[in-house]
Amino acid sequence: METGSPQNTGTAGDERAGDEPAWTGLPPGLLRMRRLLLVVWLGLLAIGLGLLLGLLAGPGWAAFSVLPLALMAWGWVMLGRNWRSWRYAERADDLLISRGVLWREETVVPYGRMQLVEVTSGPVERHFGLASVQLHTAAAATDATIPGLDPAEAERLRDRLTELGEARSAGL
Repeated sequence: METGSPQNTGTAGDERAGDEPAWTGLPPGLLRMRRLLLVVWLGLLAIGLGLLLGLLAGPGWAAFSVLPLALMAWGWVMLGRNWRSWRYAERADDLLISRGVLWREETVVPYGRMQLVEVTSGPVERHFGLASVQLHTAAAATDATIPGLDPAEAERLRDRLTELGEARSAGL
C-alpha cells in the first residue's frame, strides 16, 4: 500500500518564469478509501459467487470465484497508479489540474473564467475525512474537479480560487 503522497515542490509563489509549476498531489486518504471500497465490493462478489456456484453447480465450479479476486489484485495496482497521476498547481493566472496514466489530461482553468467553486463531500468521503473541489466555468469543457482533499485544504482552495476569480473578473 502506498504510504506517501506525491510531493509538493513548493507554493504558487515559488514559481519562476520558465520553471515547472509547484504541483500538489492528492492525500493518501483518497487511495485508502478507493482501495477499501474495491476490497469490500469485489470480496463480497467473490464470496457470493463462490457460494452460489458451489451450491448450484458443485464445488469445482466454485473455483471461478477466484476471478473477482484476480480483478481485485489488478484494481489495487491500477488505483495506486491513478492516484499518483492526480495533481494540481496554483499559478498566478490559472489553476492546472493534471491526471491520467495512459491518457494524460491537463486542464487549465483561468481564475477570471471561474463562475462557481464548490466543496462537496458524500457520505463515504465524509467518513474518510475527504472532500472534493468542483470548479464551474462558462464553458462546460473546462469544468474540473479535484477529488479526495482534506476538508480544510478543500475550503482553503475554494476561498483562494473564489478570491482570485473575483479579482481577475473585476478587470474584464
